[in-house]
Amino acid sequence: MKLRTIFFPILGLFLLGSGSHLFSQERGKAAPPPGFPPETENPTAGAKKPEAMEAYEESIPGTPIAFRMTPIPKGAFSMGSPPEEEGRRKEEGPVHEVEIGPFWMGVYEVTWDEYQEFQFSLDITRREEDHSPSKQEPWADAVSRPTPPYVPMDFGMGVEGFPAACMTQFAAKQYTKWLSMKTGRFYRLPTEAEWEYACRAGTTTAWSFGNDLDQLDDYAWYFDNADDAYQKVGQLKPNPWGLFDMHGNVAEWVLDAWDKDFYGTFLEEAADNPIAWPQTLYPRVVRGGSWDDDPDRLRSSARTPSKKGWKVQDPQLPKSIWYLTDAPFVGFRVVRPFSPPPEEERSQYWEANLDDIRRVESGQRQGER
Repeated sequence: MKLRTIFFPILGLFLLGSGSHLFSQERGKAAPPPGFPPETENPTAGAKKPEAMEAYEESIPGTPIAFRMTPIPKGAFSMGSPPEEEGRRKEEGPVHEVEIGPFWMGVYEVTWDEYQEFQFSLDITRREEDHSPSKQEPWADAVSRPTPPYVPMDFGMGVEGFPAACMTQFAAKQYTKWLSMKTGRFYRLPTEAEWEYACRAGTTTAWSFGNDLDQLDDYAWYFDNADDAYQKVGQLKPNPWGLFDMHGNVAEWVLDAWDKDFYGTFLEEAADNPIAWPQTLYPRVVRGGSWDDDPDRLRSSARTPSKKGWKVQDPQLPKSIWYLTDAPFVGFRVVRPFSPPPEEERSQYWEANLDDIRRVESGQRQGER
């Protein structure tokens, strides 16, 4: 990520949310009821067999917001890029075989329209005004939410219909937890393998549309055509599986830790739904490239590690666990696996590594950046 033309000097003024604030905020929250909330009614969102999965629209209870999900079939693919691919970096190999189970994926990147319902608790405000709680609210209200910033985190690039950006991986995961509690259906970030599988959509070329760089403008917002800002989702052509903006616009969080050697552990046999579970706070992985990137960073196999520098303009010590002050190019989309994990295992997909956050906060208080 280059940020060659945009700098936000006002960021030194503004963030209310700090890492330590999360814990005081949590102590004031009511405990959720036991178990998982009941599913909201949505006949097209259910399927008894993977082959019966279909696209559906999910309305978020208590909000005017809905989003679209599309089925991604189970299958196997070659993950990574071959040595001869132009623009390839070493951490994209070796190419290895991966098997992926069926899941649904967001047709678009999560927009500000969706994210701000969670970020600013607009659903709670609306419910208090019209007195119409849903059955799921006790679970949803117990989810941690971001503290408000002093300035809009879109930085004037646009809100309605535009991708949400500047959130940490923890914030994105908490959104998926909130969404799960609101709907009664298990949502999360994709794994890195799921993301690349869905992006490729059965292709083996550099981009999902082929190897012809001249076609990139038809599918992706990147440095040469984005006018120094992210753009509204879904304006360009989708990939073969109907997913928009998998290349460019905003780079997308996945669940995995950044491990440049991870691919090399799967050379003997196919990897079955692999994930590199994070053991440290930095680095994690974003995929797809962004409006601020060159074409090679938008390739299906391109990987980018998160950086502490994405918070460099955040003046607070400890730094916010919710916002990336210097990453207006990072967003996310959601997935929903056909076979969700047992309830007791779901928290690992949503929660932060709190010990790591406390360790980093301690270093920040001592002047580390």
